[in-house]
Amino acid sequence: MGTAEVIPGVSGGTVALITGLYDRLILSAGHTVSGLRLAVSDIPRGQGTGRAMAELRKVDWIMIIAVLTGMVAMLLIAARILAPLVEEHPQRSFAVFFGLVLASIWVPYTHTGRRWTAMNYVVALAAAVVAFFLTGFPEGNASDPSPWIIMGAAAIAINALVLPGVSGSFMLLAMGLYTTTLDAVNDRDLGYIFFFGLGAFLGLSVFVKLLQWLLEHYHHLTMVVMTGLLVGSLRALWPWQGDGRELLAPSGDVPVTFLLMAAGAITVLAIMIIARRYEAPRTAPVTTSTDA
Repeated sequence: MGTAEVIPGVSGGTVALITGLYDRLILSAGHTVSGLRLAVSDIPRGQGTGRAMAELRKVDWIMIIAVLTGMVAMLLIAARILAPLVEEHPQRSFAVFFGLVLASIWVPYTHTGRRWTAMNYVVALAAAVVAFFLTGFPEGNASDPSPWIIMGAAAIAINALVLPGVSGSFMLLAMGLYTTTLDAVNDRDLGYIFFFGLGAFLGLSVFVKLLQWLLEHYHHLTMVVMTGLLVGSLRALWPWQGDGRELLAPSGDVPVTFLLMAAGAITVLAIMIIARRYEAPRTAPVTTSTDA
């Protein structure tokens, strides 16, 4: 997930879906946010920490710590290695990412918990259209952003992180802060990193609760929308694009590009096969209302 968030067009949420961690991550994040809010509101009023601790005990801390450790480590490594590779070989790099995301569409499509209806396909198509247009914006330019701009951009990017098919790094690219943020990480610019982290925390604390509620009450419909977002996000990963992000016909090193697409897809399929073979069966989430 940390590596994915460095690459424009690739979503950490997509990786979480592929590996079967998405629901658990969102639910644990939601309980963490609830626990922190209760601690802030109850302790000053002398109500103790009972309610806050009850929420925090619902968090899968082993998974959260493992995921965060891996993400931070790979964010630092990928910022140094992978991002320059994408800039120097964009066509071949995006071919691999295109194959990865294309194959990963099967994950939310088959993990909705119910059979798809005609209306579900309409909803997925609408989500795909939205993602298609959002990922078509040209790159912006903001070389010296103010703290408020940094915080706002971080809040948007962190929400994209938890949405499969919507890349946080791509949102930064569209706002003109992708290179600036990578430079801040590489140069250990603590001021920039502080405001970025603060904005990310504030954005995530609001949005993750909404996602937790949707997964608990409308799991099927939420997965339908995420399937559509993944389909639409393929537009950002098409290997042949112009400077204004317009889509172009295949040209140049076409055979190798399509082979790399296939390699990316096969990688995801292999992960899914291994996960299905060795992972303990997961029960479908309990819903409290009828999905559309």
